[in-house]
Amino acid sequence: MLYSWLLIVHLLAAIAFIGTLFFEVVIWHSAREELAWSARFTAEHAIARRSRRVLHGVVVLLYGAGIGLAWHYRGLPWNSHFGLFLSLKIFLALSIIGHYLLLAYWLTRERLSPKRALWIRRSILAHMVVIVVLAKSLW
Repeated sequence: MLYSWLLIVHLLAAIAFIGTLFFEVVIWHSAREELAWSARFTAEHAIARRSRRVLHGVVVLLYGAGIGLAWHYRGLPWNSHFGLFLSLKIFLALSIIGHYLLLAYWLTRERLSPKRALWIRRSILAHMVVIVVLAKSLW
């Protein structure tokens, strides 16, 4: 029963996380070019503030449920098909944490350029898409 709840929380949090990144990378990045500078500046700050507030909770749920789900398979041999895909998913999830640590470093050093911000968002989105494909491949 707990596994089912963890799975639902994990899936919903993944949808929210990927949806937010998809919006930022695919929709907002292009749409903002059509706005005047002042409107773009105001909208970017409002979206960034709101997404940071929401995503912190989403990420806690996503990773917390993911740890609970992975713990369920702790005795699984890692050289099996399922074990290999699960370990790849875990590696990619840890890589996403590394991306956010790099982002925090760039922010504190005031070295986050718009080009770097876009690159890191695209990379995280690509990681998440691969994780979803791996998750579907497990079953």
